[in-house]
Amino acid sequence: MTLSIGIVGLPNVGKSTLFNAITNACVDAQNYPFCTIEPNSGIVPVPDVRIETLSKISGTEKLIYATIEFVDIAGLVKGASKGEGLGNKFLANIRETSAIAHVVRCFNDDNIIHVHGKVDPISDIETIELELILADLDVAQKAMDNQQKRTKTNQKEEVKKLDLLKRVVDALSQNTPVRAVEFDDDDAITIRQYQFLTAKPVIYVGNVDEDHLDGTGLDAVQKLRDYAKATRSECIVICAKLESELATMSAAEKKEFLGELGINESGLDQLSRACFNLLGLQTYLTTGVKETRAWTIRIGDTAPKAAGVIHTDFEKGFIRANIVDYTTFVECGGWKVAKEKGLVRQEGKEYVMKDGDVVEFLFNV
Repeated sequence: MTLSIGIVGLPNVGKSTLFNAITNACVDAQNYPFCTIEPNSGIVPVPDVRIETLSKISGTEKLIYATIEFVDIAGLVKGASKGEGLGNKFLANIRETSAIAHVVRCFNDDNIIHVHGKVDPISDIETIELELILADLDVAQKAMDNQQKRTKTNQKEEVKKLDLLKRVVDALSQNTPVRAVEFDDDDAITIRQYQFLTAKPVIYVGNVDEDHLDGTGLDAVQKLRDYAKATRSECIVICAKLESELATMSAAEKKEFLGELGINESGLDQLSRACFNLLGLQTYLTTGVKETRAWTIRIGDTAPKAAGVIHTDFEKGFIRANIVDYTTFVECGGWKVAKEKGLVRQEGKEYVMKDGDVVEFLFNV
């Protein structure tokens, strides 16, 4: 399952610095707008200590983590929907992502210019949100015009699609993003084909300085958290500058440094977990001598559906799944003891997977 997160925000909020840190890539991050001209992408593993633990138990040759593709997209300015700045080029890049990580500046630094001259997270958010709404409104109105031609035959499905587009246009005209409009399951499927930018889920990333790592004492962070809560969005606080320092350290050095700062996890850990939550994702685990691996599935997926992530034949020929939860597996030291103690469950086609399930699939093709 491909999980792609577009990192967006106004110029000079720390997007490229954050991208450099989490991908350990060499993206130019200079102090002027539009430094990032082409989208930079990098696929990074999702940190998961369970993989290392299971690999030691199984004597695994290869470790494979769940992954997230991060895409660093050029800074957006007012008027982008009409072609200002990088305009439509920027907006087209967002359409390819699963969700949006909106980096918002919450730090003060006279040496780094702010495109609007002051630190105001809500104003920054509204600037980008308005441009996305205007871009979607243009797409929706054109789609509605085309759809009106198809309704001349009065076919029920075509008329229903036109009514749906009218709802979208009405909402966008009132500055309401598509994700805030309630759709039934069928309508939601129809809406996805238009790739509306404001339909994508958003996580707000407050970028702070090294003196305010948890955001405490910063009015800008509190405003950001309140806004995220009001819009039922995810929100995390990180220090992109600190993350860039961590990216140059070894795993041991990173752990020690975070410990000295009283931090349990890096910004990447936070962002990865928040992205999974945002998209309703989880992981199950497989382990053996050849490979220990985390597989990404949706919350609510059944065992056959989860098996299909490995190979479509596994889903088609699914017989049953041998499952033990991660903690029990570790306590038993592997499959052998877990089976001897009768702790391995045999689950059928109706079983709903849980995060951290350690699984063996039985199938027939």
